[in-house]
Amino acid sequence: MIRVVVADDQPLVRAGLRTLLQTEPDIEVVAVAEDGAAAVEQALALRPDLVCMDIRMPGRDGISATRELCGPEVTDPIPVLVLTTFDIDDYVFGALEAGASGFLLKDAEPDAIVAAVRSVAAGHGTLDTSLTRRVLREVVTRRRTQPVTAARASELLTTRELDILLHLAEGMSNEEIARALVLEVSTVKSHLARMMPKLGVKSRLQAAVWAYQSGVIER
Repeated sequence: MIRVVVADDQPLVRAGLRTLLQTEPDIEVVAVAEDGAAAVEQALALRPDLVCMDIRMPGRDGISATRELCGPEVTDPIPVLVLTTFDIDDYVFGALEAGASGFLLKDAEPDAIVAAVRSVAAGHGTLDTSLTRRVLREVVTRRRTQPVTAARASELLTTRELDILLHLAEGMSNEEIARALVLEVSTVKSHLARMMPKLGVKSRLQAAVWAYQSGVIER
């Protein structure tokens, strides 16, 4: 069972998300929160599999709450899926930099939201496919980290892993990657499982960001 905390300052949105997720047989909403402070309190007390976090909330916002739950300094992180009405802006970048495992617009189809919850809970992460390249480019630019070289990427990964990484960075799902490369979905998952430790990342989203930082993907 996937245990979820829903954090949003709008009662109607909270109720809608709770109802949507509770109808799934493998998902349980264990708590709701109306701001970032309550979200952190509930998450630390209940240790859910993930938190569905709004960005703009009164009092403590979702970015600060995300950083406390799964930021770089957190030793036992709780994954965060950001659900927001805002498109590409500072709030979204801030949430990703704070350690969020995924980002999805609230007007996404219900099935996409449920799939994103399952993906983040499984440790894969997710990113709105229509915004993937723009978001990742901006995240990499703002981090201003010293990029590794594309040659280094070739040293770390096999040819097949590089192929999968390229498709992953385009926002493709495992199923889409499998179709594009004529592979079984289980084979794609196996390659990802071997690839991510090599890159020092923990999620699909982090692997995609690594691809941009490494020069494997041209910005």
